[in-house]
Amino acid sequence: MNYKFYLFSLALSAGSITPLMAQSAIDAMRLTQQDMKGTARFMSMGGAFGALGGDLTTISQNPAGIGVYRSNEIGITFDLDLQSANSESGAGSFRTDQTKFLINNIGGVLTLRLPSKAVPNLNFGFTYNKTASFNRSYGGGLGDMQISMSNWMAGVANSNGLTVGDVTTTDTFDPYNPNDGGSAAPWVTILGYDSYLINPEGNPDNPNWTGQFGQGTSGTASYGVSESGGIDSFNIAIGGNIGNVVFWGMDFDITNLNYNMSSYYQERMENAYVMSDQGLEQTLSDWSLRNWYKVNGTGFAYKLGLIFRPIQEFRVGFAFHTPTYYNISEQFWASTDYSYNEGPYNSQATNDGVPGYNELRYRSPWHMIVSAAGVIGNNLIISADYEWTQTSRTHFKDASYIYDYGWDYSYAPTFNSYEGVNMDIKSYYRNQNTFRVGAEFRVTPKFSIRAGYSNVSSPVREAASDGHLNINTAGTNPDFRFDNSTNYYTAGLGYRTSGFYADLAYVHKQQSASWHAFDSDAASNIQAPKANLNFTSNQLVLSLGYKF
Repeated sequence: MNYKFYLFSLALSAGSITPLMAQSAIDAMRLTQQDMKGTARFMSMGGAFGALGGDLTTISQNPAGIGVYRSNEIGITFDLDLQSANSESGAGSFRTDQTKFLINNIGGVLTLRLPSKAVPNLNFGFTYNKTASFNRSYGGGLGDMQISMSNWMAGVANSNGLTVGDVTTTDTFDPYNPNDGGSAAPWVTILGYDSYLINPEGNPDNPNWTGQFGQGTSGTASYGVSESGGIDSFNIAIGGNIGNVVFWGMDFDITNLNYNMSSYYQERMENAYVMSDQGLEQTLSDWSLRNWYKVNGTGFAYKLGLIFRPIQEFRVGFAFHTPTYYNISEQFWASTDYSYNEGPYNSQATNDGVPGYNELRYRSPWHMIVSAAGVIGNNLIISADYEWTQTSRTHFKDASYIYDYGWDYSYAPTFNSYEGVNMDIKSYYRNQNTFRVGAEFRVTPKFSIRAGYSNVSSPVREAASDGHLNINTAGTNPDFRFDNSTNYYTAGLGYRTSGFYADLAYVHKQQSASWHAFDSDAASNIQAPKANLNFTSNQLVLSLGYKF
């Protein structure tokens, strides 16, 4: 075997992958990001409602908004989302389109009038809000390869010091039996070995693992990712006002999390190094890795807000959101399909096709929002928000985190097998800043026009996005995506008459990102297949409601 082939297999050995659990820092950030979702009036003003209130969405943004209400209200909001994703690489540009219909918001507010000028009313509200939508599909060709994922798999095997027995044992740790604890080896290396993607050279008890890409190998790759699900929150709020100057509110937020992902990665190589009965030979290799991943969870959060209106023309707002504390479960499964030298396709699957299962705790970020709004005459409102999100403090923890030592628990140490993942979160990600600005102009007493803008900063640290850090993944899914900042451009119309209202919003969302098939090794200057992504979304949002 020549030196260049060894270099390709060993250069990627610095990264790691968690053997049994499917959660990583990448997964944490995927579950953390929220959309700008809500009523049409809220969205058409860029979501800048923290100091205004009087809208069903603000109950979950700044709960003090419920204190602004002077009458009862019921409403519903519909969202038609037309999405497109462009994947650009050396193979060209590939576009994926999809259309989704959502219900953003359903809710109501009940106003209880009190016989007091100091405390004139006490309000109660219940709303359903779609706070995030994970619906997204993208993929395409990746062009000519510099390295194969099989070499990355070999690097994982080398960095974990795996023997041939580690990836073939079926005694104590059956790699395809989730009820038997799983294998001590990462599943991705077991799939790689069973599919002839990685080759052990030398002593079986201390082999040097190599992949299929070496001297004289060439090939192309392609990929596809499909995501679905979302975050739904059910808000129970109470609030009121003090002297029509200070408005307050608190919100108890029960959250449902649902995320589904399916993906494939495929390579076709000429002169690939494949182990056969005759030994290592160069041949045509055509193989793919497919992953399926599902997360479900429920959580709870508490939100507190204030709005201060010293004069009719000006008001400021403040809101504080605790993290959402989730109990989540995850299922994951992977398979490979492979064909060598134009032969028939064969398949391998983790757990004999039975999904693996895991339970854990998840803590989302803290949020703090500061807002200001001005009212000019009876016709113009200008509003702005700043939101700080403590993204780097997102946290995983085991579902059960006390070792059972019998009856005496005084000596039982606490542990968390996700500490390495939590350290990765702090290394890869930083806190986020969100700026929102919006305006509303009342053309007539019944008709209004609106516009807004919002920017959400990228959560990714430059050291991670520039390739200066080794990116650890988990389970059998080595790919990852780093999102850049997000921009929303919004506009809308509003109509009011005799208690009935109808609001229409248009929202244009833009975001770019980079997708990586697996972690590249910066020191060797060998680049894993990657693609630059551009996501755009055009939403039409309609709210209908009645105030009485």
